[in-house]
Amino acid sequence: MLELRPNCEHCGCALPPDSPLARICSFECTFCADCVALLQHACPNCGGNFVPRPVRPATDTRHGNDLKHYPASTSTRYRPVDLAAHLQWLAQQRK
Repeated sequence: MLELRPNCEHCGCALPPDSPLARICSFECTFCADCVALLQHACPNCGGNFVPRPVRPATDTRHGNDLKHYPASTSTRYRPVDLAAHLQWLAQQRK
């Protein structure tokens, strides 16, 4: 089950469960679309790519698979990325 983390790890902006701006990597690192663009679509934690985070339904439409039964995480992660170091690492990876 995805955690649906509440904020961008880089800039700290709020990313509610229904945010169309939330992006995640395969390890659920969570960033906003603007920061993903700054990171050139590469996760600074694992090196993977980002995809739009799925939206969990707010209300029960099928078998109790909704935010009421499976709430979003309230645990924030704020770890601003050293952009210069990240871009340098990324350049090395893309050689």
